[in-house]
Amino acid sequence: MDTWTGFQAGANLGGWLSQYRRRDNHHFDSFIREADIQRIAGWGMDHVRLPVDYPVLEDDRAPFVYRESGLAWIDACLDWCQAAGLKLILDLHRAPGFTFSAPGESRLFERPRLQERFLRLWEALATHYLGRSPDGLVFELMNEVVLPSSEPWNALARRAVERIRAIDPDRWIMIGSNRYNSAWMLKDLERLPYSHLVYTFHFYEPMPFTHQKAHWVESLKTLNQSTPYPGLVPGLDGFLQSHPEYRTELERFLTTPMDEAYLHAHLKPALDFAVERGLPLYCGEFGAIDLAPLSSRLAWHRDICRLLNQAGIGHAVWSYKEMGFSLVHNDGSLASQELIEIVSQHAGS
Repeated sequence: MDTWTGFQAGANLGGWLSQYRRRDNHHFDSFIREADIQRIAGWGMDHVRLPVDYPVLEDDRAPFVYRESGLAWIDACLDWCQAAGLKLILDLHRAPGFTFSAPGESRLFERPRLQERFLRLWEALATHYLGRSPDGLVFELMNEVVLPSSEPWNALARRAVERIRAIDPDRWIMIGSNRYNSAWMLKDLERLPYSHLVYTFHFYEPMPFTHQKAHWVESLKTLNQSTPYPGLVPGLDGFLQSHPEYRTELERFLTTPMDEAYLHAHLKPALDFAVERGLPLYCGEFGAIDLAPLSSRLAWHRDICRLLNQAGIGHAVWSYKEMGFSLVHNDGSLASQELIEIVSQHAGS
């Protein structure tokens, strides 16, 4: 196995250079500052995951021309991380022609020109960061692919790795699984003949707890139920009788307790993948929505962090600030000191 070190406990910087509420210089200059990076390091974390949407780097009206301002914000974050002793994962959260939030509208896997834009963007990043922080900067090819089959993603990821490797033979490259980076889809990823590769998945199970009342999940928005962890979903039987359209999605939670055993069962495909492939594995996102009861939110994070740490799987909590899953409120106050302590613990601490 390649040596994969220093990415044991981290935080996502969602909402800054990706999924931003507004795209303007004031937001980009103020949402994350060096003091935020120092704060994360002070918690005992060892890295951040930096999601970046492609419009920060490239304008659809001028493809293949890359914005110096976008690179400058990434450069600044990398400088802050190096000064604070943190490593950084650069995640292309939204790619030309693809976004996980509207996969049905995405055309990346149908149009060669969009694929070339994706590949050329990674070539530009590989060139820009050639020789920069070889052990402390990882390229994550794309966030949360959503496709009926993993084959188109395998083919495009292979081409991206080849393009990056032609420029930077030693850069660590991270590849995520299909179906929103699902643990159970890791098995469908192609085994590539390169070193310095790490594979990633996301973990938000069980959704009725982690995404309770989420406005973007229609069933849970309709349920509108405060749901504890551990335990069962209160009132689910009556809800499904009134809303049979959600039965296929939610029926299993009528009798399946949401507890550590449930988490372990849904984590097991990732654990099996790591053993079978003998390759580094990383959990790039996990978290529970702010709308969950705090005591339950703490219990869920405690269980999943314990399972990940026991397996030696590094991880980054979603998310440092805002985004509905925050460690820190917009005014800088902590959501919970105990939550910070839980998610900052890792196998080597």
